[in-house]
Amino acid sequence: MNIPRTDVLAPKGSKVLLMGNEAIARGALEAGICFASAYPGTPSTEIVETLATVAKDAGIYVEWSTNEKVAFEAAYAAAISHVKSLTAMKHVGVNVAADILMSAGYAGTNAGFVIVSADDPGQHSSQNEQDNRWYGLLSHIPVVEPSSPREAYMLIKEAYKLSEKYKQPVIFRSTTRISHTRQSILLEEDIPVEKTCKGKFERTIERWVLIPAHGKKLKKRMMTVWKNIMENEGHPPFVEIINPGNKKVIIADGIAYAHVAEALELMDKKNEYTIVKINLPVPLPYKPIVEALKDAEKALVVEELDPVIETQVKKILFENGVSVELHGKDLVPENGELDLDIVYRSISKFDIGTESVPWKPLEPLRLEPPIPPRPPVMCPGCPHRNSFYIVKVAANKARLKSPIFTGDIGCYTLGYQKPFETQMTSFEMGGSIGVAHGLSKVMDEPVVAVIGDSTFYHAGIPPSINIVYNKGKSMVLILDNYYTAMTGHQPHPGTGTTAMGEETYRVPMEDVMKSIGYETYVINPMNVKESINKVVEAFEKYKEGKPVAIVSRMKCALQALRDARRKGIKLPVYTILKDKCTGCMVCVNLLACPAIVVPKGAKKPVIIHDLCAGCGLCAQVCPFNAIVLKEKGDPNWLEAWY
Repeated sequence: MNIPRTDVLAPKGSKVLLMGNEAIARGALEAGICFASAYPGTPSTEIVETLATVAKDAGIYVEWSTNEKVAFEAAYAAAISHVKSLTAMKHVGVNVAADILMSAGYAGTNAGFVIVSADDPGQHSSQNEQDNRWYGLLSHIPVVEPSSPREAYMLIKEAYKLSEKYKQPVIFRSTTRISHTRQSILLEEDIPVEKTCKGKFERTIERWVLIPAHGKKLKKRMMTVWKNIMENEGHPPFVEIINPGNKKVIIADGIAYAHVAEALELMDKKNEYTIVKINLPVPLPYKPIVEALKDAEKALVVEELDPVIETQVKKILFENGVSVELHGKDLVPENGELDLDIVYRSISKFDIGTESVPWKPLEPLRLEPPIPPRPPVMCPGCPHRNSFYIVKVAANKARLKSPIFTGDIGCYTLGYQKPFETQMTSFEMGGSIGVAHGLSKVMDEPVVAVIGDSTFYHAGIPPSINIVYNKGKSMVLILDNYYTAMTGHQPHPGTGTTAMGEETYRVPMEDVMKSIGYETYVINPMNVKESINKVVEAFEKYKEGKPVAIVSRMKCALQALRDARRKGIKLPVYTILKDKCTGCMVCVNLLACPAIVVPKGAKKPVIIHDLCAGCGLCAQVCPFNAIVLKEKGDPNWLEAWY
């Protein structure tokens, strides 16, 4: 867990530098939340991580839930019991929570309830770049969207007011550039000491039990709320008309508005345009749209990703008899995130019909050399590197012909790269096991599902049961590095601590797999030869037709290095003996460790000692014993790894 951000607890009147996610957390605290739950996922993680680090000081409850659906259900339960709550997740996490999301729109809430969806235009760390404003339209839940971290801080509080006014959940949409940008923020309020943290559940069966008879009535309530928001919320802070009365209008929301404002400043044309700034893109209030466009000649909708606002604007114009030349996705890209250059050119084309307008202010930036590519790699000492090597060698020894490895979401997805090639699919959390089962039913090749520890608890248990129940033929390899490492080492049910740092029961995944019928093997990837023998044995059981699970357990190298530093433990460091090394490149070609490099013009590799994590895998695979200890670690150095 990260060091607590004391500036998040700063008093009213303080000016603090906050990341967008931290600003959301602070705003939610000022709004009086008492309950927060989430499953970590970039770019949303820091919201609840921040809340967790200050939870006890702020007098609130915070948890990392096993998945997004569970997190939503827990926070929603608090909200229907009159306790303000928050749940946060990345955009694809909303897919996991979609079932309860749709029902929550029908039943509503009894206290403020905000669902933060941190979208990822440009797919910086995601398998897709879906636009979750559509979820607002689908669920009839309003969507509030800020254009900066400072606005995120202010608007999250307005989102809670909106939720309580209409007794309806609110989706708060952030994007990567807002979530992970820092901005100075003047804190407007203190975090309330007096707040309702003890709930009261009202047994209103016709509201909370969504049988068809109740659901039909609740939908009428939901649609009334929906129409009232469209009718009555077309004012600041949700919609603002800037510089009214111009014949040219730009409608923009979120980060798109920030780019529009800066582009018009550079073009020296901000007085030539009326800007409709949207912070409530769903449902879009119609009155300010009609007001801004009724006398306009043409309008441009600038929004990131899908034409969510553009589609609603077209409907508003048609229903209100407003005729205007409207542009949107014909000029603004619908793929990838927007930036100043893209928006500048879109406005130029809209303005004069061409995007070849010279842009002198940024010409020097274009002359700079491009940033060299930095493809992601597994860290030095990463236990997944050992695990992949062990499994591939064992598969060869067990004569498993052309095994198929289905993959999942996590650091280990990098196993798709050479030399490992142990991730041949990767679709969604938990997908490795379900896909492996399907492949095993229609193909003769052996199939190994590779999944991480946090992902196993998140979505790996149901498909594991499915394999046993339906007599599947695939194996499950669980890579346990003790943490949700990819998002910053948050705890999970296998870690033994909660989000607030309290000790709790550790749920052993091997016991879970044994209980549902798997022959289960636990290996230590630090001990390569012993582990290879165990995995060969597991593969032999698989060939007998038995369901097999392998748990490979070793702490994430980054966390092991941190723990070693904290405890003052010296880890071993390896080196390559030049006189023994033949330049066979086995260590380079089999392991792809960033600490092992071949200098330009050299024929033999060397180890960068500052990067070496001391795992010793290279020494175990070197066929000529040319890799040896340069520096011995402390006698207790293994304690840092377990």
